[in-house]
Amino acid sequence: MYEELYLRNEGYVSGELQSRIRATRVLIAGCGIGSTIAEAALRLGFEYLTLADGDTVELHNLNRQAYEGADAGKLKAEALAARLLRINPEARITTHADWITEDNVSKLVAGADLVFDTIDFLDLKTICDLHDEAYRQKTPIISAVSAGWGAAAVYFPATGSGSCLFRKLFGLPATGSVENASYVEHFTHFIDRIRTDLDPQVADAMAKALTVMEDGTPCPAPHVSAGSFAVASLAVTMAARLLNCDKVLPAPYMISANMGKLCAEGGIDLTPEGDSPQKGTEQAAR
Repeated sequence: MYEELYLRNEGYVSGELQSRIRATRVLIAGCGIGSTIAEAALRLGFEYLTLADGDTVELHNLNRQAYEGADAGKLKAEALAARLLRINPEARITTHADWITEDNVSKLVAGADLVFDTIDFLDLKTICDLHDEAYRQKTPIISAVSAGWGAAAVYFPATGSGSCLFRKLFGLPATGSVENASYVEHFTHFIDRIRTDLDPQVADAMAKALTVMEDGTPCPAPHVSAGSFAVASLAVTMAARLLNCDKVLPAPYMISANMGKLCAEGGIDLTPEGDSPQKGTEQAAR
């Protein structure tokens, strides 16, 4: 069954790479936006997936996450597992329908060869616990987020020197608890550092959300479906390249896919030879 399911990967995925994909154990840490990554990973041929999230599906999730109206009220990990098994009934799906904590993170990471981190940014301590543990166990992490109409991701390799790089990037202490660290303070500082490289609409939306949260008020950041599918495409492409030993820029580099910019600036001129580019542009505009 596996060979037939993934037959159309041929031409982009070699037989050797497909075997590596099939054997790789993946932890999806966070099944919100992570749901789209999980589905894209499964459709590429990843069969060993652990889904970790203690949240339930709400209607406002459906504009960008891989759930259906009938899933409302169900645990995300369990609803996602059921969806994935309808796609590939032979997949080995493990559900951890609870929050990731410092007490269970070691076991979750130990069961994975690769981690996709899409934990809600509001939970700074849990993100840090995950990255600390992955650093200790030398397990690679791809941290991915939607960014308006596009996506961004950072690859943290399995090996490195010094302390956990995630802590460095967000100005956190090299060791010790971050339980009392201000999410708003650290992420505001991070956004300010990269603001000039972000789509202005994304930077403004994130700044507004952070401002609202300064007094402790929950404020789910805005998302659109195009961004969540861009996240899945970017993260799974990075994973496939890593397994194929192809180059993927590691942290501290952030890989960004700005779809709006591509629409405005990334075109290939298809004007037939002999026709003026201006005429082709005018016709396209109509």
